[in-house]
Amino acid sequence: MKDLKDVCKIALVQAAPVMFDKKLGVEKTVKLIEEAAEKNVDLIVFPELFIPGYPYGMTYGFTVGSRNEKGREDWKVYYDNSIVIPGEETEILGKAAKAAHAYVSIGVSERDLTTGTLYNSNIFFSPEGELVGVHRKLKPTGSERVVWGDANKGYFPVVDTPWGNMGSLICWESYMPLARVALYDKGVTLYISPNTNDNPEWQATIQHIAIEGHCYFINSDMYFTKDMYPKDLNCQDEIDKLSDIVCRGGSCIIDPYGHYVTEPVWDKEEIIYADLDMQKVPMSRMELDACGHYARPDVLELIVHEK
Repeated sequence: MKDLKDVCKIALVQAAPVMFDKKLGVEKTVKLIEEAAEKNVDLIVFPELFIPGYPYGMTYGFTVGSRNEKGREDWKVYYDNSIVIPGEETEILGKAAKAAHAYVSIGVSERDLTTGTLYNSNIFFSPEGELVGVHRKLKPTGSERVVWGDANKGYFPVVDTPWGNMGSLICWESYMPLARVALYDKGVTLYISPNTNDNPEWQATIQHIAIEGHCYFINSDMYFTKDMYPKDLNCQDEIDKLSDIVCRGGSCIIDPYGHYVTEPVWDKEEIIYADLDMQKVPMSRMELDACGHYARPDVLELIVHEK
């Protein structure tokens, strides 16, 4: 492992997306980047699908073996507000990252430039405003598969930073043991997890992963309510059935020993600030380094098909 800069100043953004509106969503993201930059942070992290929001509770008219036109119309709204990468929206976000002189991680719905497929993606910008990483979710979870496709590239990209390699797995990808190992094998010190998991069991999961990988686990969740959905969707009956608070958040940061650096934040928007002691990462690996001295490559081998 290369020498790590001692402290990473992080801003973890727990905020509500502007549902199904990429233009206003990008504007809100830029404002939040600007707000975080006032604290002179090194890294700014946003939740899963922050642009244009997570369509929780919507079926898009799908049942087993059938679908309907009203559902297609709602899906097209979401499609139109997903972003092409690179594109106009990433140009704006890159300029905001450059102005903040910070690394920025943002969850987005990506629209393929060639096909009609959407991907649940996480994108990284450098402090120079360059788009330096795009990770597509390997396997959308459950009914997410009617909205987003399986990743066909960008499986396990990592970004080389002064604080070590930074990578991401999106939401339930972190329940895929081999996907976690693929990141550990690339030496991640900053494990970014954009997600929509506000259940208590998830907190146990992220503590375990931080210990397993001996890395900082950045748990980035969003907060939003059902009155934030557009009022002109065809599926208003589905939205009406949701709880008033659709996602409670729970964003937090776990250190390489499994301890909370910041406690989970619930039921509100908040930017969480922390100074991460990066020397804890190599220190924590003294007795357990999952893909180093604690590995047994003569017994166990992971083969990753990156291309």
